Amino acid sequence: MHYFSIIALLFLGAAIGALIVALQNQRRRSRKLRQRFQDHEGKEHRMFTFLHDLGQSIENDPSSAVLSRIIVDGIDKVVTARGGAIYFVSEDGVFLNPSYVSDECPPLIGIPQDVQKRAERDPRALESHVRLSRVPVTDGIMGYALSAGEPIHVSDVKDHPSFRDAFLSYTGDVSALVSPLRHAGKDLGVLVVARSHDDGAFSENDFAVFRSAAEQSSFAIGNARIHREAHEKRAMESELRTAREVQRILLPQESPVVPGFRISGTNLPARIISGDYYDYIDLGGGKFGIVIADVSGKGVPAGLIMAMCRSALRSVAPGEMSPSKVLAAVNRQLFPDIREDMFISMAYGILDAATGKLTLSRAGHDPALCYRQADGSVTTLRSPGLALGIDSGDVFERVTRDQEVELRPGDCVLFYTDGVKEAIDAQEEEYGIDRMAASFKAAAPSGAEAVLQRVQAELKEFTGECAQMDDITLVAIEKR
Repeated sequence: MHYFSIIALLFLGAAIGALIVALQNQRRRSRKLRQRFQDHEGKEHRMFTFLHDLGQSIENDPSSAVLSRIIVDGIDKVVTARGGAIYFVSEDGVFLNPSYVSDECPPLIGIPQDVQKRAERDPRALESHVRLSRVPVTDGIMGYALSAGEPIHVSDVKDHPSFRDAFLSYTGDVSALVSPLRHAGKDLGVLVVARSHDDGAFSENDFAVFRSAAEQSSFAIGNARIHREAHEKRAMESELRTAREVQRILLPQESPVVPGFRISGTNLPARIISGDYYDYIDLGGGKFGIVIADVSGKGVPAGLIMAMCRSALRSVAPGEMSPSKVLAAVNRQLFPDIREDMFISMAYGILDAATGKLTLSRAGHDPALCYRQADGSVTTLRSPGLALGIDSGDVFERVTRDQEVELRPGDCVLFYTDGVKEAIDAQEEEYGIDRMAASFKAAAPSGAEAVLQRVQAELKEFTGECAQMDDITLVAIEKR
């Protein structure tokens, strides 16, 4: 009996020992589950914090560098990486340029041998190379991810095929998560986070979270760029409207009062800024300068040249009664500052109220139209001349000449820029000089204002809904 009691006690002890072991194992499993749950909960909390911070940063319209830092540092915390970086595709699509590389980020690009040698003497050489070097879009793990078009998990960077190059080497024990950044079908850049092998490997859950964070980052960067571009466009439009107001002030605010004459002019820019201009200058002694000009090209560059031209002409016109000499002086002033692919066509006339004579010089500008009331004819005033900005002076002054025209009551002269005759309709047919001359002839008996009104009305009827392709300027002079 005693023997069986001992056996029973032994079995009981073994059972209790097994139960204790089982309980200990269960506790360990429970602790691991709790730890996993806490890790998951912590990662989820960090993800929500990252998304919240990302949303707030976008509202503040950050720069690309600031937004890159927020994204990299935020994702580093979410997946507990050692560091990370964002590289953006250059405008020409050839390189990946570093936007932000975190302080403790392991090198993520191949290191040239000469840089490695310098780094042995000065560790800052390596850091400088990593932070400043752009990477061809086809190179390294970032170029690989960009071409793959999807996130990749590189467990050992140095073994990646993209680093098998005789001139580049990678020796670090580093694993990385890499994702292309795309928005609206366009490659923006690459996001990468990394760990040293000593920090442990990235898990599948880390990769899944990183993939999601990269998608949100792409969306944030893309939207930030759209918002920034829209803001810059609005700012530019505002500046252009201000410039247009300044330019409008440079044009005549009212018609000049010239005894025996009526003068009317208008300027219709194709864009916000016009490259055309016209002006009236009181020269004293009953004489008035009348100018019309057209700068090659359109927009801001043409508008700036126009302002220079106006200033130059007003500075030399007083005291000089030869229009061709005035144009020669303007040409010599402007020639050094005009690009080789730009020029200015100009017509400048001096009207003598006492004699009724118009002395005209034409620097490569379209010939003015002259209506004679006596016989109802329309002729062109073709004084010889070279456009401003083509020659430094000698040839210009040899070619450009004055032409004198005597105007009688009822006669009318029309200056215009080529935006009038070159306007096109829906069939891409030009308005042309013949239509303009016919319109001018029909309206001239009614005076200068009627000429401008009729030409503009018929031009609008001809072009219909077609966009205005060039600046339009008209100046009409009527002898009463």
